[in-house]
Amino acid sequence: MSNAKYNNAFKATLNGIFDLFKKQIPIGVLQANERLDGKTCLVTGANSGLGFAIATQLAERGAHVIMACRNDIPHAGIEVAKLSGKKHVEMLFVDLSDLQSIDNFVAQLLEKSIQIDICIFNAAVVPKGSLKTSSGFDQMFLVNYLSTFKLANLLLDEKIIVPNATQAPRIIFVSSESHRTQQQIDVEQLGVYENYTMGKVIALYGYYKLLMNTFATELSRRLNADRTNVSVFALCPGPINSNIARSAPTIFMPLLKLIFALFFKSPTNAAAPVLYLACAHSLQNTTGLYLHLMQQKMMDDKALDAISGKKLWEKSEALLKSH
Repeated sequence: MSNAKYNNAFKATLNGIFDLFKKQIPIGVLQANERLDGKTCLVTGANSGLGFAIATQLAERGAHVIMACRNDIPHAGIEVAKLSGKKHVEMLFVDLSDLQSIDNFVAQLLEKSIQIDICIFNAAVVPKGSLKTSSGFDQMFLVNYLSTFKLANLLLDEKIIVPNATQAPRIIFVSSESHRTQQQIDVEQLGVYENYTMGKVIALYGYYKLLMNTFATELSRRLNADRTNVSVFALCPGPINSNIARSAPTIFMPLLKLIFALFFKSPTNAAAPVLYLACAHSLQNTTGLYLHLMQQKMMDDKALDAISGKKLWEKSEALLKSH
C-alpha cells in the first residue's frame, strides 16, 4: 500500500525512528563462516557513511573490494584496508552525475579484466534543491536512479557481471521504505528537468527510490525468466547516522546531527542487511528479495507491476540514447 509517511523531512525522520523500535522478525543471522574469499565486490558511494562501512565489512569477510567513488581517492581505500586488515581494496573514480564518467569507469574495469561477483548500488544524494547537470538531467534523478540503470546494464552488457545459473552473481540495491510514495510512476515526465527547493527533496527522494525498486524488479524479471541467473535484491537499511543529509540547510544541521546521533543507527550496524544479502549461503540462486532492516517484506505494489517495469525500462533506455 502507498502512503504519505515519507513525503517530507519531518515525517520521514519520525517514521524512520519508529521503525527502529518496531518488532522485527529477522530473515536470518549471518555466520562467521559465510565469507567472500575469492569474490570481487563493487560498492558505489563507498568513500563515506554506509558505503564505507559496507566496503570495510566485505573486505573483512575476504572479498576483493572495489570502491567506486568520486571523492577521497585513495584515502578512503587506504582506511578501509587498514580497518579490515585486508590488502585487496582499491578505489576507482566514477561520478554518477556525469554519464560519460560511467562509460570511462566501465572502460577501466574492462582494461583491468575485472569480473564482479557482488555489485552493491549504494550511492545516493539528498541535495538542497534542483541542480541541472551537463546532460540536462537533474542531479538527484541522475545519481539516485538513471545512472544506476545505466551502470547496471553496462556491467551486464560488457560481461563484467556474468549471469550464472550454477552460482549466480548478486546485484544489491540500497533503497528505502520511502519508495512507498503516493506518487504514480509517470514515464512521460521521466527525466524532464524542473526547479524545486528543499521542501520537495524528500518526496522526490522517495519517488526515485520507487523507480529504483521498479527497475530492480524488472531487472530480475528479465534476467531470470525460467531460473535464477543473477540474484537481484533490494533493501532499506533504516535511518543511518551518516552524512547523506550534508546538503541540508545550515540552519537545520545542528538539530539533524542531534537527532541522527540519538536515534539513528551507525553505518556499521546499518550495513547488516546489505552484508546478509551479499554473503548468506541460504540466498544462493534466489532472487527478488526486499529487506526492511533485517526483515523480509513486499515492496510497494507499484514497484512490482510488470507493465510499469517495462515502460520504465524502455523510457530509461530512450533517455540514455538521446543523451
